[in-house]
Amino acid sequence: MVGDIEAAGELATGALLGRAVEPNAGEGHGAGHGMCLNCGTALIGSHCHNCGQAGHVHRSLHAIGHDILHGVFHFEGKLWRTLPMLAWRPGELTRRYIAGERARFVSPMAIFLFSVFAMFAVFSWVGISTPTEMNAGNLKPAAAIDYARKDAQQDLAKAQRKLAQATDEDDKAEYRERIADAQNDLAGFDKAAKALGNGTVKVTASEVHTGWHALDHGIEKWQKNPALMMYKLQSASYKFSWLLIPLSIPFLWALFFWKRQYKLYDHAVFITYSITFMSLFYIVVAVVAAIGLGGAWLALAALAIPFVHITRQLQQAYLLGWFSAIMRAWVLTFFIGWILAIFFLILLALGMFG
Repeated sequence: MVGDIEAAGELATGALLGRAVEPNAGEGHGAGHGMCLNCGTALIGSHCHNCGQAGHVHRSLHAIGHDILHGVFHFEGKLWRTLPMLAWRPGELTRRYIAGERARFVSPMAIFLFSVFAMFAVFSWVGISTPTEMNAGNLKPAAAIDYARKDAQQDLAKAQRKLAQATDEDDKAEYRERIADAQNDLAGFDKAAKALGNGTVKVTASEVHTGWHALDHGIEKWQKNPALMMYKLQSASYKFSWLLIPLSIPFLWALFFWKRQYKLYDHAVFITYSITFMSLFYIVVAVVAAIGLGGAWLALAALAIPFVHITRQLQQAYLLGWFSAIMRAWVLTFFIGWILAIFFLILLALGMFG
């Protein structure tokens, strides 16, 4: 239940963030009259030509719900014009937006924010997430014993330190009891390991000393609480998903650097729309798999359709022949592996040093 609520919250957050960066051009609400309530300019249309505010404003509780629903589902109708183009004619959508046809379609960044948050919301809903607990129950038997033995050794060392510092006899008795329990646990773990045929489990200290304090501290955090660090890694992956855009621009530029008519902005729009489609597509894949319709055909589609989409977008956006588009799509697919690896390393560094 909590996961469903979080998923709904992420979906609404993504939609409202997308709506926040989406310009209002071309979204009329009927002719306005009188003065603009924001800047006092005389209205000559549905929006103020000076500050851009709508001439008609709401002041009711119902209006709050209306704004949320529009933010999540409508983007004032532009979403329903953008999605079909994004799915079937992504390169044409890219070209038309770059050429200046902005009011008709959802801007790349707005739909990107919506799709990324929606993807992680749906993934959370269908149960695709990092494990909440990484303990003995998640590991193989021998590794589980190793993990539990480390915990027992830490308990033993802690009890021994407390005993050395204690002055009250009752406290000393309690710590001696804890020491005895930990020693019994350790003996039991050794017996269990022998029963598995692995011999006595030897656990050594896993402290790492690289000489770089920040790195040592980061490694220590991963060792002490891997579940928390995995959760932070997952959270950062969508909070910093926008990094995929600047990381991808140099690689896409390398495929067209001799064609001066294409600017870095053009590549950024291409990449943003492409990532958006991939996010929405894998939402569909996750839902289809969750309702039990998956299989070999779904796995094949999950691999083939993204490549076909990239090829079509390249062919349409850059006016390429099919052979040239396919060759560039293969190279770009190879580049994507590097981009994702760099992105993961950045997230890892943020988790360790943050």
